[in-house]
Amino acid sequence: MSRTNEAVALTFDLFGTILDLGGSLKPAITALLEREAPDRSADLFWDQWRVRQRLEQYQDTIMMVGHAGYLETVRRALHYVFRLNEMEPSDSRIQELMAAWQGLSAFPEVVPALERLHERYRLVVLSNGDPHYLDHLVEARVQFPFDGVISATGNGAFKPHPGVYRRAAHLLSLEVSECMMVSSNAFDCVGARACGFQAAYVDRYKLPVEDSPFQPGVTVEDFTELADALL
Repeated sequence: MSRTNEAVALTFDLFGTILDLGGSLKPAITALLEREAPDRSADLFWDQWRVRQRLEQYQDTIMMVGHAGYLETVRRALHYVFRLNEMEPSDSRIQELMAAWQGLSAFPEVVPALERLHERYRLVVLSNGDPHYLDHLVEARVQFPFDGVISATGNGAFKPHPGVYRRAAHLLSLEVSECMMVSSNAFDCVGARACGFQAAYVDRYKLPVEDSPFQPGVTVEDFTELADALL
């Protein structure tokens, strides 16, 4: 725990860490499937969508033919998952589920914990999201006065590309060792650690961390435990 004393800024993943993606999106998925494909599982559909979106992000970064942006990878993944489930990816279906991304909600313990952490640390969003979309989510959905919001779009690549973390430290005028990535995505913690960041893994989903030497220094179950561990 001693290494956490070096941190000046906590950089937070947004999607799935601060914002409850499954809890926010499954009602819309359920409504569409009950109406149009009642034999399909909303839970499985969501899991397929999330996994495919991550693959779309990796392809976007690796192929280097132009950065599509976060919401575009969400849309492309949705198109794929409709086809995977033998459903026509019509514009109306896609628009219906994409609209739900505007109403994402934070996990209930997040803001009280952020208020505690703000007494000691600079708190910054470091997300793969598109800049205007992040502004909407932070202002309208999280409603917390972060000290900054940094989009990976500025690098033209998604996390865990090393440039995303290094650019964030540069924008904050900090050494990488003075930054701690907080994420519920293990790959995000591993990627940040590989760049010299500290990392805290919020293990909301009970998933293992990759077999890597770049392990998070702190592992907690939620933001309440995070604040307890870092203060």
